[in-house]
Amino acid sequence: MLGHQYRKDSKAVTYEAYLYAKSLNLTEDDKNLWIFDIDETSLSNLPYYVHHGFGVEVYNSTTFDAWVLEGTAPALPESLKLYKKLSTLGVKVAFITGRGESQRSVTETNLKKVGYHTWEKLVLKDSSYSGKTAVVYKSTERKKLEEKGYRIIGNIGDQWSDLLGTNVGNRTFKMPDPMYYIS
Repeated sequence: MLGHQYRKDSKAVTYEAYLYAKSLNLTEDDKNLWIFDIDETSLSNLPYYVHHGFGVEVYNSTTFDAWVLEGTAPALPESLKLYKKLSTLGVKVAFITGRGESQRSVTETNLKKVGYHTWEKLVLKDSSYSGKTAVVYKSTERKKLEEKGYRIIGNIGDQWSDLLGTNVGNRTFKMPDPMYYIS
């Protein structure tokens, strides 16, 4: 993640995503929606992992949550560029994250601070999903967005659990993540 290959891979994925979005004949009814994951898609937790063995250490939710509460995660540059380009096309953005509802305020502030200034919806995981997989949680939340009339035209995330299940959208884009895997 510190080398050039990670950035090149990220650039390739987001470039393809933009070309896809640009090729669409979008309706102008404000219902075209693109789903972004947050951690390792929109925001980078690399500063945390630098101090925790680059994923070699056993995951510690207490120390990771303390890092999130600092609200200092930088934007992943290529994802931020895609976000801005989608905005110029009139595409709305929704974030669906595995972060807990208790982290809403710091997450909103962190996103805005690094350049993600507006979004249609920010979905954080509430306690009703305790014990359920990320695929179940994210599928259910995407379904709720579609039931409100949104058309999910694109979906980008670093984990397969961001992109699998139901209501994934018209096209999905997998960002690289050599650090960890969520089922």
